Amino acid sequence: MTPDVKDIFDVFIIGGGINGVGTARDAAGRGYSVCLCEANDLGSGTSSASSKLIHGGLRYLEHYEFGLVRKALEEREVLMTIAPHIISPMRFILPHSKALRSWWLLRAGLFLYDHLARRKHLAGTRSVNLNKDPSGNPLKPEFKRGFEYSDCWVDDARLVVLNAMDAAQKGAQISVRNKVIKAQRHNGVWAITSNDITTGKNTTTYAKVLVNASGPWVDEVLDLALSYGQKQNVRQVRGSHIVVKTLFDHGKSYIFQNSDGRIMFAIPYEDDFTLIGTTDIDHGNNLNEIKISDKEADYICQYASEYFEKPITADDIVWSYSGVRPLYDDGASEAQEATRDYMIETETGEQSLLINIFGGKITTYRKLSESIVEKVEAFLGKRKNAWTHQAPLPGGDLGYKNIYHFTHAMQAEFPFLEQKYIERLARLYGTNIKIILHKVTCIEDLGQDFGSGLYQREVEYLIAHEWATTAEDILFRRTKIGLIMPAKNVAKLEKFLRLNRVKLVKSKNESK
Repeated sequence: MTPDVKDIFDVFIIGGGINGVGTARDAAGRGYSVCLCEANDLGSGTSSASSKLIHGGLRYLEHYEFGLVRKALEEREVLMTIAPHIISPMRFILPHSKALRSWWLLRAGLFLYDHLARRKHLAGTRSVNLNKDPSGNPLKPEFKRGFEYSDCWVDDARLVVLNAMDAAQKGAQISVRNKVIKAQRHNGVWAITSNDITTGKNTTTYAKVLVNASGPWVDEVLDLALSYGQKQNVRQVRGSHIVVKTLFDHGKSYIFQNSDGRIMFAIPYEDDFTLIGTTDIDHGNNLNEIKISDKEADYICQYASEYFEKPITADDIVWSYSGVRPLYDDGASEAQEATRDYMIETETGEQSLLINIFGGKITTYRKLSESIVEKVEAFLGKRKNAWTHQAPLPGGDLGYKNIYHFTHAMQAEFPFLEQKYIERLARLYGTNIKIILHKVTCIEDLGQDFGSGLYQREVEYLIAHEWATTAEDILFRRTKIGLIMPAKNVAKLEKFLRLNRVKLVKSKNESK
């Protein structure tokens, strides 16, 4: 059966991680019809398991990846501008260890880092006396001096969701928990069969261009769904992080040099915690079980304890997470040496196009997406110019100098709500806070209180506008309230979702 032309999408994307949703946003904004399928929740794989940084990658300079670092530094400036609510400047303290890299080598590297790309919004590097600066207080006294430089913090899972929201607002069809099980060329187009995990129903969708943005599953999709046979294009490298109760009372982060040549971050996290990581371990091909090993946890604790005066042990860990980075397999002998840049592969046949994405990092997702859409343009014809470099993501049109000014304005508008609550909503949703708080005149208007600052209004917003369906979606990807919410309150939320599922799905459909 030949589908009607009006039923054929221009672009079909497999994968709802940052590369998939970024491509969907860009393509939809240029006027292409787009359908995206994600087998689980948006950003539920690698894209929500990063170190939460938008950065150039200081350590990549040692591997001579100057082009990648320059591209990432340029993107750092762009992303700060289009998503000021979820991306913010952060200063990093790099203590000098006499046993490792020399002072002059660190200074030279940071000078290059400051000047490889234009820097508009961030302060440059400075040397710091750790005996006098407050940032030296939690460190061992042997670390007497170091450097302070700039990068950015990002809420990675929300970056994924906001790209998907913008794609949908521009006409893209976003389908979650819908797994692609087969894709084949049929009468000059791709016929893609997907299985709705909730209903068990199979659906066939047609498209001219198929984009395989399935991250760690890219080779699996090529093998099982597209029948291309087994081939190793990516190197599966696991990165794990631990979260402990806050280790310091200032807003700066640390970057530590390890004696094995790696580096480690210690970052303020969700007000009351410190995030420490990451590891670089070859994971293998078992993608059904991705979690931190005892060895990795011990590794992180050991190396962090070499810098912090108070030792960190496994008993201090309150949460951990792991993700598999699908690094392009460039033949590097060590996982930490494998390139973090992306590779795009295309194959044209029978008037249809296949695009595979291998590797990449969250900081350069927008440039990768532009590169993908340029290949779509070359195949289908150009429609509109590149646009994502200057268009705010949903909630990012603050209209104020920065998120702090916006937050103060919201506090003035809703004086009956706690300051910490408003700060959290502003940081997560930006101007979309007004959708959540529409016609809210007292705290009772927020609906059922699930505890830990989560109310019914926010839950319903996340389901109606952000594809959330489970407690995990809400507590650990859309927010991080799961870090502090007691088990009995999680059960209360799960009961609410279960009892109101039909009503909430109906409301979600009506909102589209």
